[in-house]
Amino acid sequence: MARGTARPPPAKEHPLSTPSAAPDTPPARYDDLRALYLNCTLKRSPERSHTQGLIDRSARILRAQGVGVEVVRAVDLDIATGVWPDMTEHGWESDAWPALYEQVMAADILVVAGPIWLGDNSSVTKKVVERLYACSSLLNDRGQYAFYGRVGGCLVTGNEDGVKHCAMNILYSLQHLGYVIPPQADAGWIGAAGPGPSYLDADSGGPENEFTNRNTTFMTWNLLHLARMLKDAGGIPAHGNQRTTWDAGCHRDAENPEHR
Repeated sequence: MARGTARPPPAKEHPLSTPSAAPDTPPARYDDLRALYLNCTLKRSPERSHTQGLIDRSARILRAQGVGVEVVRAVDLDIATGVWPDMTEHGWESDAWPALYEQVMAADILVVAGPIWLGDNSSVTKKVVERLYACSSLLNDRGQYAFYGRVGGCLVTGNEDGVKHCAMNILYSLQHLGYVIPPQADAGWIGAAGPGPSYLDADSGGPENEFTNRNTTFMTWNLLHLARMLKDAGGIPAHGNQRTTWDAGCHRDAENPEHR
């Protein structure tokens, strides 16, 4: 280097990089995280669910990192129809949702998974989303909406078109309710349009499909990374988004027309 020439500053290490570790070493530990998969198949247990086959591929990645994983088949439960947190308070004799809501709230990661019917999400998927919405007015201990600080994704299976449509509906719904959606937070598999083999059927090609396997892997790791970041940060900062503060009259950044 010529005399008088300044040396370039050393490159800054990315906080998540691990240059001394093997290339396939994860950048963090995830064994304090919990994940919940809501399988919205129309098939009751123990009937084989093709959606469960795709869930299993994603769940294996999480379990390998020590994440506590629960899978619930929603159709097995007596979930009432409606948009209140507990429908027994609105005329229904029973409602399994309040107990399932506790599982939802215990999870850092929520994956809504289901099949395509008539090019759209299943009726069970729609009911689950409606019951999540029923709890969207509940608040956490910082006055934010209750689902803040959690991440969401979706898995979709079928043998006709509609994966992206179904994913858009689910992911929009989750973020609207307060979930944080990482990049590439959906994955799915569809066979040929019309009647044909489903994901787990012999010779379907589903479990071997590279596109589906890649997207499922990326989705799962992106959920892990973002959940890790949110947990380490203590959730979403409670500034400018507190329902309790707004209701108390502090309308931050919103002009009061009476004071113009």
